[in-house]
Amino acid sequence: MGLRRAGAPAVMTGLPSSSTAPRGLHVITWGCQMNVYDSARMSDVLRPLGYQPVDTPDAADMIILNTCHIRDRAAEKVFSELGRLRKIKEARETAGQPTIIAVAGCVAQAEGQEILARAPYVDIVLGPQTYHRLPEMVARAARAGGAVIETDFPAEQKFDFLPDTAAPQTPGNLTAFLTIQEGCDKFCSFCVVPYTRGAEVSRSVTSVLAEARRMVESGVQDISLLGQNVNAYHGTGPDGEVWDLARLAYALAAIPGLNRIRYATSHPRDMDDALIAAHRDLPELMPYLHLPVQSGSDKILRAMNRGHTADEYREIVRKLHEARPDLALSSDFIVGHPGETDEDFEATMQLVRDVTFAQAYSFKYSQRPGTPAAGAPLQVPEDVKDARLQALQALLREQQDAFNQSLVGQTVPVLFTSEGRKAGQISGRSPWLQPVHVTGSRDLIGREVPVRITERLTNSLNGILEEEKVYA
Repeated sequence: MGLRRAGAPAVMTGLPSSSTAPRGLHVITWGCQMNVYDSARMSDVLRPLGYQPVDTPDAADMIILNTCHIRDRAAEKVFSELGRLRKIKEARETAGQPTIIAVAGCVAQAEGQEILARAPYVDIVLGPQTYHRLPEMVARAARAGGAVIETDFPAEQKFDFLPDTAAPQTPGNLTAFLTIQEGCDKFCSFCVVPYTRGAEVSRSVTSVLAEARRMVESGVQDISLLGQNVNAYHGTGPDGEVWDLARLAYALAAIPGLNRIRYATSHPRDMDDALIAAHRDLPELMPYLHLPVQSGSDKILRAMNRGHTADEYREIVRKLHEARPDLALSSDFIVGHPGETDEDFEATMQLVRDVTFAQAYSFKYSQRPGTPAAGAPLQVPEDVKDARLQALQALLREQQDAFNQSLVGQTVPVLFTSEGRKAGQISGRSPWLQPVHVTGSRDLIGREVPVRITERLTNSLNGILEEEKVYA
């Protein structure tokens, strides 16, 4: 996040039956916010079988690794974790406590047969589109006494088969993730998502709004809409028409008590005028947008199959700032894509200087088997990628610090979500997602309060309460 095959696949005659006796469930999640959402929904579908969350794998009757294939050496990290869990499984089974190990998510989708070959003690392997079938998989594993693998892309959409009683990830949370779209049709040359998550699929408007209302009824005020290409959302509305993300945002903003709406991850090709107008019209739509560009070089953008130019990205940003002047941007960058020259890298640096980002994620290009870029000529040497990444990250950190410093002396609305680490301290989030800490009563948790920012720290802000006004 390696074991050699040792003997025949484990026989699972001791697996729990499908009764509803209480059982422990421990989910280990890697990767994106969508995986966090998926882990919560896997817990939902297993709850009718008696599974309840436990804090450690040692206490779990079922352990799920929800994996991510985006980062370098992702599969090896999974196999390393499986080696640790094998010992836990063997110790529990020696004590008469049968334990299921399941590997879910994108590594499972891409490496399903390899997982069973290298880790034959794994009981279930399932892709990200099949977790609505988990109860059936548990029952099949118990009956068959052998490993179950489900990595096909099913004809039915999983969202149509998930329970409609799902609560936010943790009861009492003020923030929550809500997946509205999955998959990708873009086929960027460096990316495995189309192969592990499948084609773009959008949930119906009715199901999204129903889940959002349930979240708000449980106390959530800040919802992050998730999708691999979330602004490519095209769900069927109750009127039978196809709704885009802008129209969905207006409907969500009308839910009483839903005070903050965010979405990620966006693609520049799907940032249309209607969505930009929603940023102008909806105060509930937070002024912070993650809009990955990956490179500032048109040559590299073509090689990446991004479908837009650097200047087209600049124009989208201009329109966004015109619609919402206080909007701040986050982005993703990859340095060292095959064929990237010093001139191409300088074009990326210039785009960063032109746009400026409140935050960004930047990585060295790493080969992903099966993607077009993996076998491309002109692979960039590691030492060159290292130097470029350090230069880019220094510039991005400078911009992040400057943005945070620009808020010092300003009064901003902060949604307080928890007690802080220090006595008498409470913490919350600004509209731009920065952690903000103040001295104050825990009675303010759950309220949006104006805070005057007094200090910029490395990764957060300090402030004092402006108590004369509290937002509804």
